[in-house]
Amino acid sequence: MKPIAPLLAALLAVALAPAAPALAQNAGQIAQVRGGANCPRCNLFQADLSGLTLRGRNLAGARLRQADLSLAVMNRASFAGGDLRDVNFYGGVFGGANFAGANLTNATFVGAYLQGANFRGATLAGVNLSGAEMDRAIGLTQAQLNRACGDGSTSLPRGLSVPGCR
Repeated sequence: MKPIAPLLAALLAVALAPAAPALAQNAGQIAQVRGGANCPRCNLFQADLSGLTLRGRNLAGARLRQADLSLAVMNRASFAGGDLRDVNFYGGVFGGANFAGANLTNATFVGAYLQGANFRGATLAGVNLSGAEMDRAIGLTQAQLNRACGDGSTSLPRGLSVPGCR
């Protein structure tokens, strides 16, 4: 029975080892985007794109979960259908950006410029829109905004409102 003991020990070590995240970030893809490349359907999990100017980039379908896009200038960028949960868009400029069909759950758009941005079919559950300029945003519905929050300085398209943040 001695030969089985080392095999059993090895199998237990593998089974009990901490698993690596299945969808960890792709450093090469993040570097490409930081350099100005388009990267649709890329894995940009937790990417730091803060303060960058990346106008018109195609990041449609990309996984940007927990990324930092604070103070970024990304006018006319496409995030359509992307995983943008928990993304920090604080103070960024996203005029004309496409967020159609994106999952923006718990994202922060505090003080962001979103004029002309498309939110058609986007998930806005838990999104903070405090101070966001978005009175010319398109595709927004009251049902979407009811799941988000904002403040008195949030500018929305006529006829729409957002609950206050707690």
